[in-house]
Amino acid sequence: MSKEPQTCTILLPRGYGGRGLEARRYATELGVQSLCVGGASAAWSTHLYNRGTPMTQLLELHPTHPQKRLLEMAATALHSGELVVYPNETGYAVACHVGDKGALDQLVALRRLPKEHQFTLICRDLSELGSYARVENSAYRILKRNTPGPFTFVLPATKEVPRRLIHPKKKTIGLRVPEHPVATGLLEAMGEPLLSTTLKLPDLPDDEATLCDPRDIVAAVDKRVAVVLGCGLGSDDESTIVDFTADEPHITRQGAGELL
Repeated sequence: MSKEPQTCTILLPRGYGGRGLEARRYATELGVQSLCVGGASAAWSTHLYNRGTPMTQLLELHPTHPQKRLLEMAATALHSGELVVYPNETGYAVACHVGDKGALDQLVALRRLPKEHQFTLICRDLSELGSYARVENSAYRILKRNTPGPFTFVLPATKEVPRRLIHPKKKTIGLRVPEHPVATGLLEAMGEPLLSTTLKLPDLPDDEATLCDPRDIVAAVDKRVAVVLGCGLGSDDESTIVDFTADEPHITRQGAGELL
């Protein structure tokens, strides 16, 4: 039988928790249940875990002025090949590093995504977006009017996009410029785009698959995600998907965004 983990809380001095995964490994080795960085309100998730098994870290962020230190902790996890759940204007999503195949495999397994899934990159602005997609002048004008915001734009992919992320038949990539302060802050901390998909868990009933409460998310992902950036209850909306692969833009899913 597996041993029950210790149920104590450790307070680390300020600065230690900022080293992200080092603090996480330290807590795991000790078998603690929760860990609070410097007495701050952002604490590590309190669900139980077994010694030696990485736990999911829940960081509570301010909704309009997210703490830079906590965003950097999430960025450290992403650079190390971990998955991170974050909020955007249409709810919670899960992200990984664009160039990490192992992290992509974890994301695909978490969502049980089909081989022909249309992957999406989230970018800080249109200048980044242009590196990953071929954008005609007419399409650029539409993108400029509607970013940032709750839109996913499907465009022909450039050679900068790893082949494993390009739709196998359409040769496209989804691109999004989020508006949520936590999402934009995470991208600033990363310094590069992220691979992202809506957090919908196939092992939950359909009416519960889209989770809105960060604590429910921590319990549901069950150690399969390194960090959950909590920001209160999220929306259960969807982004509006606009396909630019034909002569005229075509809305394939009407969501929260109204195209201008």
